[in-house]
Amino acid sequence: MPFGFGKSRQRRPITDLPDDWVGWLEPGVQVEGKVKVESGLIRINAHIKGEIDCEGTVVVHDQGEVEGEIHTRTISVTGKIKGDIHASAMVEIKEHGVVIGDIYTPCLVVDPGGFFDGQCHMPAPGLPAQASAGLDAKLQP
Repeated sequence: MPFGFGKSRQRRPITDLPDDWVGWLEPGVQVEGKVKVESGLIRINAHIKGEIDCEGTVVVHDQGEVEGEIHTRTISVTGKIKGDIHASAMVEIKEHGVVIGDIYTPCLVVDPGGFFDGQCHMPAPGLPAQASAGLDAKLQP
């Protein structure tokens, strides 16, 4: 039969994805506005202009571009971000990753080949975030 019509085709289930993935945006997708993710991991390989609010993990992949503020627990960047990042656990900028904006996190990792232009604000060890902010104000000339 031409083009395989009439052939029995079984779809393979997607089983190689991590259990906590809740979505991914691939090239060709453009989002403008606010993206809210309640939990899990979202992979962005598209263009987002606006705010991202994620209780879990954000991965900005190679072709991913984000213009706006990001609030998350953990973020890994191999794409580009132009805006501030607020991460309660960790920010990781991998090789070829670009972040232009301020970062607020207790842990920042920049791999060789990663690029960061902005200020990093980290809470002082053993102090709550509010006390650390007051310490920052006292240290500025």
